[in-house]
Amino acid sequence: MKKIVATFITVVFVFTSAGICFAADTGNKRKGKYTYRKVYKSCHQRGEVDSTSPSLSPNDKTQAEWQDIFDSKKLDVFGCKEEWDQLSEKDLLDIFSYLHAHASDSPNPVTCK
Repeated sequence: MKKIVATFITVVFVFTSAGICFAADTGNKRKGKYTYRKVYKSCHQRGEVDSTSPSLSPNDKTQAEWQDIFDSKKLDVFGCKEEWDQLSEKDLLDIFSYLHAHASDSPNPVTCK
């Protein structure tokens, strides 16, 4: 009986640890949306862009295209280079999570701009 309980506890621990490890690789989509908009608001205040709205909507690209942009650090597609250069890796992960989760081929793409 003790072996069964010990085995059960070990299995639960392994699966819980694995879940925590995988969860660490995802960003906060809500914070990503806020940060993404904040970048363009700051860029607009500086006078580089005409609008405070981001130039790219999440549904302008597929999940694979967003993955490629962030993996290869091709952030020049967004414009506002000065603001993007100041973002931390955590902020970039949050923005990626937001854009990837609402891409055109995602289960719940953004439907309005």
